[in-house]
Amino acid sequence: MTKVTKTAAQWREELDAETYRVTREHGTERPYSHEGFPKEPGIFTCACCGAALFTQETKYESHCGWPAFYAPKSDAPIGETRDTTHGMIRTEVHCDDCGAHLGHVFDDGPQPTGQRYCINGVSIRFHPSDNTAKA
Repeated sequence: MTKVTKTAAQWREELDAETYRVTREHGTERPYSHEGFPKEPGIFTCACCGAALFTQETKYESHCGWPAFYAPKSDAPIGETRDTTHGMIRTEVHCDDCGAHLGHVFDDGPQPTGQRYCINGVSIRFHPSDNTAKA
């Protein structure tokens, strides 16, 4: 996919305040503040550009307060960056197509990957399988 490049003003015009703060300013929503997503088959896309990131099949309940997945979609444009904010060393995950901050990935998830993609709910949108989203 072509990289999505917009000005801060353009993103502010398109996104609600909380989605802008989290995705464009590397914020974090409060734990347990985002309503749960449907449990039906579907995909989760980037709230900013619509890129397909995760599938319902890899979502699980981690009890961390944010949506969690054990793996991104096989062709997902997920990038990783070392994050040393807040006195911690973590791995930030972002949408490689538009640069949106999604959350972090940790090595304490279930098998088969052992990873926990801890994603801000406002950073993603759910689309049931019968709907199409950007691949």
